Amino acid sequence: MSIGLKRELGLFETTVYGIGIILGAGIYALIGEAAGLTGNSVWLSFVVGALVASFTGLSYAELATMMPKAAAEYNYLKKAGSKVLSFLIGWLILFTGVAAAAAVALGFAGYFHGLFGFPIILIAIILIAALSYINFMGIKESSRFNIIFTAVEVFGLIAVIILGFTAFGKTQINYLEFSNGTKGLLSAAALVFFAYLGFEEIANISEEARRPKKILAKAFIIAVVITTILYILTSVAAVTLADSKELSSSKSPLAVAVSKTFLGNNAFTIMSYIALFATANTVLVMLIVGSRMMYGMSKGGALPKLLGIVHKIRGTPHIAVIVVMLFSMIFVFVGEITIVANITSLGAFITFGLVNGALIWLRFKYPKMDRPFKTPVNIGKFPILAFLGLLTCIFMIFQFSFTVMLYTAVAMAAGLILYQLIERKIIK
Repeated sequence: MSIGLKRELGLFETTVYGIGIILGAGIYALIGEAAGLTGNSVWLSFVVGALVASFTGLSYAELATMMPKAAAEYNYLKKAGSKVLSFLIGWLILFTGVAAAAAVALGFAGYFHGLFGFPIILIAIILIAALSYINFMGIKESSRFNIIFTAVEVFGLIAVIILGFTAFGKTQINYLEFSNGTKGLLSAAALVFFAYLGFEEIANISEEARRPKKILAKAFIIAVVITTILYILTSVAAVTLADSKELSSSKSPLAVAVSKTFLGNNAFTIMSYIALFATANTVLVMLIVGSRMMYGMSKGGALPKLLGIVHKIRGTPHIAVIVVMLFSMIFVFVGEITIVANITSLGAFITFGLVNGALIWLRFKYPKMDRPFKTPVNIGKFPILAFLGLLTCIFMIFQFSFTVMLYTAVAMAAGLILYQLIERKIIK
């Protein structure tokens, strides 16, 4: 009898898992660029970004409670009836997840190098190895580290918020100022949407959650609400402490904001330490997601059976953990963080578009299927919010450069070749 994954996570752990990967390191960098686009009303861009993210987030909530399985997106498309698309979406998530883990590990290494001076490539590889070991040890152990890392991330943002609000009212700031009009606001909203990426990963630990049909939808919603509140308050605090133009010209905008307080130049060191926890947390979650996607696809017959073996003692897909670790280490040597990050973002929008499409299709194909949670705002069986999510994703896909689209197309073509080899049983 095959061994399954251990169900160790309750609502609290699942929600914190979602908050941890959503926060990541994005808010520490993106807020400056967003402030440059829309000025003191940057907080509104996070409101709009949250609204757009909620379209797809609610689709995930419905689908995750219908099919609480690892390799979530792969299973949604498979249920919708497209074997090829289900494989390609799983492959794309694997590819971008491994690439993202490597890219963020390099980001961690950059901060670590700035503080302690060790070689960047070596630091990134050691980090991936250490976090892969935590991933192997078990979801409960991984969850404990995730909770600690997330607590540090949240503490950093709360510190910025408190410092900002001590200065609130001391200067005349128009928080509804639109530096570049509505266009600037929408551009900033498109940018900060990336700060919300990660909510979808809650679905990929559904096989390790207790009572997934009851807690997954709640975890999705609570995670997005909490991060949205933190983002809004942080952005208000940042423009209260520092001029939006000054924030936009810095690679460490929150450090610039905090440096205006009694902390002075120490702010950069403090924020660098917090960024270490933020980036390490993101890498840990991406490694977990990659190994669970690989495990789920193996159990579904889309990848070799070896990758679906679960360790008898640890209850984790240990072979998948090792494979994801090795490929992440290889990607570290690519070194070009910007291109890798953009490929990851494009892959996310392709995934989100297909997930929204799958929800719409399944509403009509399986109308009587048990849905413990159902997205609001429907016309009969047709889910309006999922449709808006689909349109949003299509729009965002065409905002990327030709180079990024080309790299992603090559990755998809490689996945299609692998699919054919597995279908013809050349690879077993």
